Amino acid sequence: MSQILFRHDRLDRAVTFAEYRAQGGFRALETALADLSPDAVQQAVIDSGLRGRGGAGFPTGKKWSFVPRNLPGPRYLICNCDEMEPGTYKDRVLLEHNPHLLVEGMALACYALGVEHAFIFIRRGYELAALNLKSSIAEAHKAGFLGANICGSTFNLDLDVHQSAGRYICGEETALMNALEGIRANPRSKPPFPAVKGLWGQPTVVNNVETLANIPAIVAHGPDWFKALAATPEGAGTKLFCVSGHVQRPLCLELPIGTPLGEIIDSHCGGMRPGSTFKACIPGGASTPYFTRDHWTVPMDFDPVAKAGSRLGTGGIVVFDQTTCMVAATLNLVRFFARESCGWCTPCREGLPFVRHILERIEAGRGDMADIEVLREHVAKLNYAFCALAPGAMGPVEGLLRLFEDEVREHITRGKCPVRLTAKG
Repeated sequence: MSQILFRHDRLDRAVTFAEYRAQGGFRALETALADLSPDAVQQAVIDSGLRGRGGAGFPTGKKWSFVPRNLPGPRYLICNCDEMEPGTYKDRVLLEHNPHLLVEGMALACYALGVEHAFIFIRRGYELAALNLKSSIAEAHKAGFLGANICGSTFNLDLDVHQSAGRYICGEETALMNALEGIRANPRSKPPFPAVKGLWGQPTVVNNVETLANIPAIVAHGPDWFKALAATPEGAGTKLFCVSGHVQRPLCLELPIGTPLGEIIDSHCGGMRPGSTFKACIPGGASTPYFTRDHWTVPMDFDPVAKAGSRLGTGGIVVFDQTTCMVAATLNLVRFFARESCGWCTPCREGLPFVRHILERIEAGRGDMADIEVLREHVAKLNYAFCALAPGAMGPVEGLLRLFEDEVREHITRGKCPVRLTAKG
């Protein structure tokens, strides 16, 4: 099985610059600057079928193509590493082990986009990853892969690392740009989209860490090679899955995109812990509807997961066994999102605490059957929020009502949590 992102993985430390170079590091950048035009690099990314790994799954090359070619002034690339969703930690693992891959990926992306100044916006708390990146950037500068006239070409590039203030909303691309400009991190209205008017009013592309880290392999081996890595005919490349919860071996691993959910849990994570049976999981981060045993064979790729009623999202899989109360699990997630709301719009600011309040009453055995319909109404109505935070928060609630409504009803009729009653015998 070919690995792109973890092929240099040493597990206990970051790959050194010398090791990265010895294994072909920065060769794709050298080749592109010597033999390929910026348009050719962009076309390779389009042809590869790479989709954004930050959660939305938008085609990366298409996103790049929205940047106007003839607007005057600078344009920017921002790498989004504000990874704050519970259960998602893949970008941290990648940067703690191989920051050079992101630096090379960003250099190639900037060459394709005509960018001469790019930023890495990294979550507060990712101190080791930030230190690794700063060290890697300094080494790349020293070796002539950043700065002026890179590899003897006319291409110039500087990278800066910006450590976030540490709020979930900073991961929303327009709120992120506000934060980078030094103002409150509220989302901006669209249009204009960032590709036309972004950071400081200039064309800006925002890509995730894992997305950009795939670019060197695409340039080095070609789009067809990249597409062939997938486990499904419609997929492209590999995917980082970070698995946590009630499995034998919680870990972050790189697999062909489209690997079935059951294979990830059984073959790669050692199955469930002793005494545990699989009840459900969050398949793609905290904002995605649940999967159950019925979804065991679903290929973990964007379209198949969407067709099955959830989202691939970040690939953060959180596994729950038979002892998990799904009302309590959902309440825990909604508490997180309600706390992290920036308060900019009414549906999010008022709606999320209200949903949290209802779930708290149901979980405490003080719910009413009418609460179920109120929750269902809010799943629909919070889609009218200003940005994706509130609709994302409703993902687990929607999954709770669709897949575990009987468990919700039992809380109400018994006046207690049925799962805890069963656990006590």
